[in-house]
Amino acid sequence: MSFVRHVKLRVPCGQARPGPAIGQALGPLGINMAEFCKQFNDQTDTLYSKGTPVSVQLAALSDRTFTFEVRSPPTSYLLKQAAGVTKGPSHVSAEKAVGYVTPEQVYEIARVKQRDGMRWHLPLEGVAKSVIGTAKSMGIHVQEAGEEK
Repeated sequence: MSFVRHVKLRVPCGQARPGPAIGQALGPLGINMAEFCKQFNDQTDTLYSKGTPVSVQLAALSDRTFTFEVRSPPTSYLLKQAAGVTKGPSHVSAEKAVGYVTPEQVYEIARVKQRDGMRWHLPLEGVAKSVIGTAKSMGIHVQEAGEEK
């Protein structure tokens, strides 16, 4: 049993179902989509709230079996949830914010992102700076202490 290929997917927690989105990625590898969906839904049922999009790194093996790692939701999704925003701006302006997050929310998001296997070694401050950069690019401002919206 040898490694064939890695596939990256974005799937909602607890809501994976065999269909075109998953089928196009797993079908050519000969992986049983129903089995992946069952295992994924079982594993993600308690991770995050149902429907939260998470990244999945799947390793396909030559005997048509697979292993997968569930990663945290996208930073943009977590920021939109924290800011109470449904979608980003049509264009980003330094003056006009679409939403606001507190430094505490930024650090909470950074803690979630730091749990990913590829970020465990990064200092929390570095991950938080990355979250702030993503927020700025989305038009979400980080409130200073005592700053009004």
